[in-house]
Amino acid sequence: MTLNTKARRRWFGALCLLAAIAMLVAGETLLQGRLSALGFVAYWLVCFVVTVLAIYAALADARAVRQETQAEQRALFEATLQRIQEEKARKARDAAGSQNQSR
Repeated sequence: MTLNTKARRRWFGALCLLAAIAMLVAGETLLQGRLSALGFVAYWLVCFVVTVLAIYAALADARAVRQETQAEQRALFEATLQRIQEEKARKARDAAGSQNQSR
């Protein structure tokens, strides 16, 4: 089964967020005091990068949802205008037809 773009983006964000939470918990419990100075900095830098990736995925998803919503609203607006124009034309034809019948 292939995932569409929206599902991939959301899975990526969820996995990044889950990884960041797991790293936070592990860093504060299991690895507390066990890392060297360089290891400590590297570990938390990786945690920070994973968190930034989760934020980026969330922002990208919000942007995509906004664009989808705008496209749907535009399509609905255009469909409504088209329906109004068709109804106006039908009423004009009906009015013209009733005027021709009365003559």
